[in-house]
Amino acid sequence: MVHTRMSALGWLVGGSETVVRALLQALGPDGTLMAYASWAEHVYGPSDWPAAHRGAYLAEPPVFDPVSGEVDPAYGRIPERVRTWPGALRSAHPEAGVVAVGARAAWLVERHPADNGYGPDSPFARLVEAGGQVLMLGAPLDTVTLLHHAEAIARVAQKRRVTYRVQVAVQGRVEDRTFTDIDTCAGAYPYEALGLGDDDPFAVVARDALAAGAGVRDRVGEADSHLFDAPALVAFATAWLEKRFG
Repeated sequence: MVHTRMSALGWLVGGSETVVRALLQALGPDGTLMAYASWAEHVYGPSDWPAAHRGAYLAEPPVFDPVSGEVDPAYGRIPERVRTWPGALRSAHPEAGVVAVGARAAWLVERHPADNGYGPDSPFARLVEAGGQVLMLGAPLDTVTLLHHAEAIARVAQKRRVTYRVQVAVQGRVEDRTFTDIDTCAGAYPYEALGLGDDDPFAVVARDALAAGAGVRDRVGEADSHLFDAPALVAFATAWLEKRFG
């Protein structure tokens, strides 16, 4: 699973296409490349839409189509490049969705439940099951999406959750579907009670995981980059969360 900040890498011949080709070459024919792919039009509720255009959105809500729905550009250029790569597949979740290309892409994306989209039956769980890795290619540590999986499976009774509705394209028709998940916007846990100051909690967990040996750091181009072992990262993060909130 890759997270990339292209601007951190520096000047690069071929741009995002070069990055994806290099990753696929490094993985080889038996490897699989995966990226986070939340939908560009996803919102938790009508209040998230611009006030001036809210009426138009309510009158004709955008429809999520896993085949054609654009990845949220907030997550950089690589996820959308992976989504449109020949042979790429996408999981059918508008907020927690992933895209994948390679030998195990279908296995990774085939099931993505509407409830608990980061939980034990998600593509994130299968990444861990496969003994996968998370590459932060110039991306900041507060963007490690796999930590949402740790939030979802940690044995903590009280978690912030959200329920929202999305119009979804299914075999030529549109269905109104309800999704329930941990709150990835406000935060699934009361991190503000930990007194972290300006530190993002995901960045704190990721740095602690690195110190514990769950990953390594190096430079790629001009970018500070990190490579995590997915099972080790999730094991560390769930223990970290349970110690503080369990």
